[in-house]
Amino acid sequence: MSKYTLQHEPEPQSNGVPAGGKLAKREAALIKFKDKIADVHKASHDDYVLHKWLKARAYDVDKAADMYRTSMAYRQKMGVDRLTAEYQPPEVLKKYLTGGFCGHDKEGSPVRVELYGHLDMKGLMYSAKKVDLEKTKLLQCENTLKDWQEESKKRGKRVDGLTVIFDMEGVSSKMLWRPGLQMYLHLVKVLEDNYPEMMKRMFVVNAPRIFPLLYKLARPLISEDMKNKIHVLGGHFKDTLLQYIDAEELPVYLGGVKTDPDGNPRCATMICPGGEVPREYFLQDKDNEDQLEVATVPRGDKLCLPYEVTKPGSVLRWEFKTEDFDIGFGVQLLREGVKETVRATERVNSHIVPEDGSVTCHKTGTYLFTFNNRHSFVRGKRVHYVIDVITA
Repeated sequence: MSKYTLQHEPEPQSNGVPAGGKLAKREAALIKFKDKIADVHKASHDDYVLHKWLKARAYDVDKAADMYRTSMAYRQKMGVDRLTAEYQPPEVLKKYLTGGFCGHDKEGSPVRVELYGHLDMKGLMYSAKKVDLEKTKLLQCENTLKDWQEESKKRGKRVDGLTVIFDMEGVSSKMLWRPGLQMYLHLVKVLEDNYPEMMKRMFVVNAPRIFPLLYKLARPLISEDMKNKIHVLGGHFKDTLLQYIDAEELPVYLGGVKTDPDGNPRCATMICPGGEVPREYFLQDKDNEDQLEVATVPRGDKLCLPYEVTKPGSVLRWEFKTEDFDIGFGVQLLREGVKETVRATERVNSHIVPEDGSVTCHKTGTYLFTFNNRHSFVRGKRVHYVIDVITA
């Protein structure tokens, strides 16, 4: 396992309650916790489940109670108890939201494969409302709870937890698009805040060279408890996965023997392969302008935005859109008074489809992002943009 692996061994448990010297204090905390949430206590949440909420807040009773109350209010707002019976995700999410369940690990916990490298987060954000992204993820968690109940009956013992295989095959600099990464981590946080301690382990496989940058961006937004469950396996993962998951429960391409009925080794009927979202799914009224800076480029003029890069190997990432009309766009490197073209200036139809891109900076210096409106002598152009310098 790589240097990003964070090992975590759970405390011994007895009937779902941590054993050892802290048992009495934690039992006392449970009693106080029950008292504080008595008016909103969900009947299906027994002591085993309630300990999860306390553990998620380090057995701080007040914080755990606030977390629980916030979650119950959120569940009511989102109609979570009715999702499995009444909610159908939009077609675009059914077809292009990657991942799925492929079986169970050796302890009976469901195994979910996430195909992050095939996820078009930008396309999904342009094609689905935030509430539908949240509801679809909540629905997955509710189905996991049902699976636990069914598997517990089969095995005659309590089944809990979720094993996630986070496949990063195909990940590129597109994944550095900050709004998309923030949305993905927002969905992770929604699940952590409403289904504490659901995930027992995550295996990151096929981690690319860009993984350190992604991890650096994501790390501040991931809870310490979640970090402790992440194990980075890179490209040599099959033997490790088979220690936890029987071959019959694992797709062929991940080292198992499971296939689709037609022999597909990637089990596409169970694990949505995702891919680029067609533009016909885009919502015309989709608005993410609150995530972008705004500037006006006067008619017949240009706007140059300088960004300093102090470390070779850093990545510059940009996205922008204009209102109603096109604009020229280019990137240059300024070093010791000399300009070097990084991306030649050309007119782009950013009023139709937002423009985005990235470049790896092999040289340090001042990078100039230019919005050129010199071709228009009639009107100024409003530009909505976000530009990030991601240090290696």
